[in-house]
Amino acid sequence: MKKCVVIINPKSGRGIDKKIVSKFENILDNYNYESDLIFTEYKGHATSIIKELDNDIDLVISVGGDGTFSEVMNGNLKRKQELVLAHLPVGTTNDIGHMYGLGYNLFTNLKLILEGVIKEIDVGIINDHAFTYVASFGKFMDIPYQTPQELKKRLGYFAYIFEVIKRIFNHIPKHEIIFTVDGIRHSGKYTFIIISNATRIAGINNFYNDIKLDDSKFEVMLCSLHKKRDILKAFYALKTNAVSYVSGVEVYKASNLEITFKDKDKPWCVDGEKFEDYKNKYKFSLRKNVKMQVPIKNIERLFVNK
Repeated sequence: MKKCVVIINPKSGRGIDKKIVSKFENILDNYNYESDLIFTEYKGHATSIIKELDNDIDLVISVGGDGTFSEVMNGNLKRKQELVLAHLPVGTTNDIGHMYGLGYNLFTNLKLILEGVIKEIDVGIINDHAFTYVASFGKFMDIPYQTPQELKKRLGYFAYIFEVIKRIFNHIPKHEIIFTVDGIRHSGKYTFIIISNATRIAGINNFYNDIKLDDSKFEVMLCSLHKKRDILKAFYALKTNAVSYVSGVEVYKASNLEITFKDKDKPWCVDGEKFEDYKNKYKFSLRKNVKMQVPIKNIERLFVNK
């Protein structure tokens, strides 16, 4: 039999009942996997778990939110021999799971993954720390980790909308930066920065058109908008896939990016979690050919190499 380790964050989303263990084990057994289910106990535990796994594990499945999968990914990339990963979403927004074509039923999603295929993806790196789909900076970008967990359990994704509404009338600062995109230098004052390798961000499907997860590029969006009406206009453009045409929004494709802030250092949000590595200068790059087992559903749309 093949070997599978399932790393479960019991606090993700509205919480995960430990009663799922027997059903998970039954499904994995039906697909010829010997399984070991491990529940995380503290922040960063998933990273420690995967770093210590044996090299003969055939598949590691993350069960939790996007932040849980980010922990698993970071631990995997620190191994001498990387393992094949998969992700089952049970968080608040679940951008990664939805991007790959997974729905809301945990056990159906597990079967879709086990019937899927192994693909190689690009993983973003910010100052030697991996992000599985997005790193963001600026006003509102701290909402994923600042929103109280209890509110997320009660309201789900609408907890984030509630926080946006509370803040929309507050001052929106601009930050002066110098940035280099694949060796070409730029500068300006910006309110928001989003670096991503994903088709879905913050619950918005098709955030960009024609995104591929294995094209050796990530997407860079810099927004200089600070008036509320202009920000709302840009948000509507995102919903209609026309954000590239909004004045005050710059979009780039890049393999390497450097950003230097002229003002004091401030936190980024990485995969929905606070990035603790405060600096004035950030380097972004890609780790290529990271293996993931994904459902067949969206392969044509998401990958250059079918």
